[in-house]
Amino acid sequence: MIMDYLKIILLSIAHRKLRAWLTVLGILIGITAIVSLISIGQGAKEAMNEQFEMMGTNKLIVMPKAFFSGTTVLTERDLEEIRKVKGVSEAAGIVFKTVPVKYGSKLKYTYLTGLPTDKSMKVIEEMQNMKVTQGRFLEKSDEKKAVVAYSLHSRKYFGKNIKVGDKLTINNQEFEVVGLLDSFGNQEDDNNIFVPMEDARAIFNDEEGLNIIYVEVSEGVNQKEVANRIERSLRKLHDVEEGSEDFDVQTSDELLRTVNSILMVMQVIFVGIASISLLVGGVGIMNTMYTSVLERVREIGVMKAVGARNLDILLIFIIESGILGLVGGIIGASLGSFIAKSIEKIAIQQFGSALLKAHISPVLIFGSILFSFIVGALSGLAPAYQASKLKPVEALRFRI
Repeated sequence: MIMDYLKIILLSIAHRKLRAWLTVLGILIGITAIVSLISIGQGAKEAMNEQFEMMGTNKLIVMPKAFFSGTTVLTERDLEEIRKVKGVSEAAGIVFKTVPVKYGSKLKYTYLTGLPTDKSMKVIEEMQNMKVTQGRFLEKSDEKKAVVAYSLHSRKYFGKNIKVGDKLTINNQEFEVVGLLDSFGNQEDDNNIFVPMEDARAIFNDEEGLNIIYVEVSEGVNQKEVANRIERSLRKLHDVEEGSEDFDVQTSDELLRTVNSILMVMQVIFVGIASISLLVGGVGIMNTMYTSVLERVREIGVMKAVGARNLDILLIFIIESGILGLVGGIIGASLGSFIAKSIEKIAIQQFGSALLKAHISPVLIFGSILFSFIVGALSGLAPAYQASKLKPVEALRFRI
C-alpha cells in the first residue's frame, strides 16, 4: 500500500517539477539558516569552554565597573591590597591603550599592552594562554622591547610580516621585536603589542592606573570565597558601600556563564529569524497542496470510484507535502553544514580566529531533517483533509 502511495506521489511531483522545487525552496532556506547558525553557535560555545579550561579554574578577574567606557579606576594600590587577601597566591595587573605604531613606511593604530616582567607575569600567561612561536617573551631587564601578537606579525597588517629583530616605532619611541606570539583565538587580542609595564606607563603618561588585575587563587581554596574577600577589601580601600562598587570581581565560572548566556541569546534570536523562513516555506507547501488538490479533483474522484478510502486520499496528500519538506530539509542541512564549515575556514584564514568553529552533530542534522518533514506534513494537513472529503460524483463532474 505504501509503495502505491509513493508511486502516485512521485508521479504527481514529477508532473509539477518547477512548482515542487519552488515550494521546497522556502523550507531549504530555513533549514540552511538554522543548521549553519546553530553549528556556529555551538562551536563558539565549545571553543569558549576550551579557552576557559586552558585558563584554569583557579583564576579571578578584577576590572573597573565601567570597563568598556575606558575609565580606569584600578591602581597599583588595589593590586597590592589584593595580594594581601587570604587565599590569593599571586596577582598581576595590565594596562592597555590604542596607540600609533609605525613599521616600515606604514603607520597604524593598534593596542599596546603593558605587562609586568616579574614572577607575577606567569598568571597573565596562563590566563591569556600566551605561546611564543619565535624569539622569546619579555624578561625582567628588558627595556624598549616588544612581543607582537599573531595578526600583526603574520597577517601583513603593516604590508609585510614582522620578524624577530625588527624595529617598531610606538608613539615616536623605537622598540625592538624580541618575540612573536601564536594566535589567542580572537581578533582583539591578536592585534596587540606587548611591552614592559614601565615602558607602557611612560607612553601612556600614567604611573598608577591598571585596566585589569588577574588573580590566581591558592590551590584547594574556594574561588567565590576569595572573590568575596577581595570585594570587601576593595570596598574599604575605595570607601564605597556594597552595591555601589566602581569595580567588578568575576570568577572564571561566572565569566563562562555570562559568555554562554550571551551566545545562547544570540543563537535564539538568529534561529528565531531563520524560523520565519520555515514558516514561509510551510505556507508555500500549503498553497501548493491546495493548488494540487484543485488540479487533481477528477483524479481523486477516479481513485474514490475504484475503492480508495478517505484515509487513503488523506495519507497521499500528507505524505506528498511531507516529502517536499523532507527534500528541503536534506538539501538545507547539507548546505547549512557546508556554509558553517566555510565560515570556520574563512575565520581561521582571514582573521586567525579559532572561536568561530562549526560543531555539526548528527542530532542537529537528523533533527533538522525530521523537523522539516513534520513542517511539510503539517502544512499539507488542511489541503489533504479537504481532498479526502471530496465526493466521488462531484469530483468526476468537476471542471477547472
